[in-house]
Amino acid sequence: MILSIYWVNKKYTQPWLSLLALTHILFISSIWLSMPASNDRLWTADQEHFPEIKIKNNMITINNFRHSHYRSQTDFDARWKSTSVDLNQLVSVDFLVEHFSVIEGIAHTFLTFGFEDGNHIAISVEIRKEIGEYYSPVAALFRRYELIYVIGDERDLIGMRTEHRKNPVYLFPIKASKEEIQTLFLSMLDKAHELESQPQYYNTLFNTCATNIVQHLNKNFGLEMGWDMRISFPGHSAELAYELDLINTKKSLKDAKTQFKIKKNHPIIDDGKKWSQLIRNKQE
Repeated sequence: MILSIYWVNKKYTQPWLSLLALTHILFISSIWLSMPASNDRLWTADQEHFPEIKIKNNMITINNFRHSHYRSQTDFDARWKSTSVDLNQLVSVDFLVEHFSVIEGIAHTFLTFGFEDGNHIAISVEIRKEIGEYYSPVAALFRRYELIYVIGDERDLIGMRTEHRKNPVYLFPIKASKEEIQTLFLSMLDKAHELESQPQYYNTLFNTCATNIVQHLNKNFGLEMGWDMRISFPGHSAELAYELDLINTKKSLKDAKTQFKIKKNHPIIDDGKKWSQLIRNKQE
């Protein structure tokens, strides 16, 4: 926009022409900014469905729970199912950081919740891609992508990143009470459900994976995290979590990162509980 105004002023020496061109630019911009986010687009197969949440007493049923089968990052079978969990059995939450860029500060963050029976449910805040779209942090500044909470199993949301993208992923256990974990889980389910009827745009600075996690933590952990550069550049978010005493470790941050990095690639096996155990057992 600034460059456009500069071009107008350079090209048109007559003040009235400059004003006319500027008015035209502002009019077009106002229309663009007023365009609401939409869920009515041609989405990629792995983000075609919103999770549907049903809660009765302490039993939670999640429809459109993703458990896709991957042959490569781009060759996969998108799979969806219904799964039910008992909220009373929710006992842990882990914070994950996936580094996918040569720029250290650029990363994806998400959470995974553990239950007494060994099952885990991962929740990842992402751009919702249309067919043919790819993520661009610059494009994401300009209302390019909608927002979605993807809910699925760890073999999908973690395994796709470690096995097929071959990206380094850190899995940090979070220090929290059982009540805090449960309210955090419910808060993320509420937001996932809300987005189906009230779509939002993803924004590289203000509405990302990291900013959404911060909002949920502030609400449910009694934190008051304001703006921090490490939220805008979540590749450094583990440092912030460590300073806030959220990571369940007595080690230095450097040693904790060594311990909680998913060190080796693991073949995706059919037993989801065992696979979740394997990626944690490899943490020395």
